[in-house]
Amino acid sequence: MDDWAQIRYLRKQGLSIRKIAAEVGCAKKTVERALASPEPPTYKKRAGKATSFTPFEPQVRALLEKTPTLPATVIAERVGWTGSITWFRDNIRRTRPDYQPVDPVDTLTHRPGEQIQCDLTFPTGGLPDETGTRAEFPVLVMVASHSRFMAARVLPTRTTGDLIAGMWALLSTSFQAVPEHLLWDHETGIGQKKLTEPVLAFAGTLGTRILQAPPRDPETKGVVERANGYLKSSFFPGRHFTQPSDVQHQLDDWITQVANQRIHATTRQVPAKVWTADKAKMTTLPPYPPQVGVMRQVRLPRNTTSRSTPTGTRWTRG
Repeated sequence: MDDWAQIRYLRKQGLSIRKIAAEVGCAKKTVERALASPEPPTYKKRAGKATSFTPFEPQVRALLEKTPTLPATVIAERVGWTGSITWFRDNIRRTRPDYQPVDPVDTLTHRPGEQIQCDLTFPTGGLPDETGTRAEFPVLVMVASHSRFMAARVLPTRTTGDLIAGMWALLSTSFQAVPEHLLWDHETGIGQKKLTEPVLAFAGTLGTRILQAPPRDPETKGVVERANGYLKSSFFPGRHFTQPSDVQHQLDDWITQVANQRIHATTRQVPAKVWTADKAKMTTLPPYPPQVGVMRQVRLPRNTTSRSTPTGTRWTRG
């Protein structure tokens, strides 16, 4: 569960049990059980017991079958519910998914080793450069489609050189393997009508293909899009960063300890565990690294804009 991963992560950050309980919003005993368990908790379904909601359930289901989005308050009025509206809402929340249309992303299947999806996300309010000035730095997010194992890297720019350098950095460190293909959208630095020459050369060196999702087809790249949303809702809010290296350190730590250790909402499995089988079907890294340049954090004179250089891109922006 997400709470189990978050509790263990916060403990490694040195927080006390009391502070962890307050941060996660649970009892101290729950924290103690999570710290004592080396694996996420599993829950066995208990035999259903009749509750005050049980007599109303057939009517509720009939209404949801006709209108899956009907508000809980309207349902309560139509079935004549007079009890706690909070309790009623909880039951509606449990029942409603049975009648909602299946998300097209969930119907797509991905073979082990087949694909890693790539995308850029831009944290709200930007990220600090080396001087502490906030700027709109892109974050490259990559997710293995079968296992949902993810990795991310803060980039100086969205230029071709930095995109290639970012992909290589994650493939050679976090993934340590090469899938059958990498999936992108029509990002300018990757290619519009066709892939840029440096991107084609990069794919050739790795012995893989770089495919691009069709325009206006969010389902094709839905795995990484969901990961972007997860980062924006669960990682970036409420954190303090001092510079790009600090962002990257916190990001790596959180992905390793939380994102890849949670039970994924779609697959109902732990990405880090499924990743073993996913990686086994991928190919090894090339014997020689591709020519991608190295991203260096170099302080530029004041009022100098960020630009790409043969050795990489500089962080500071005027």
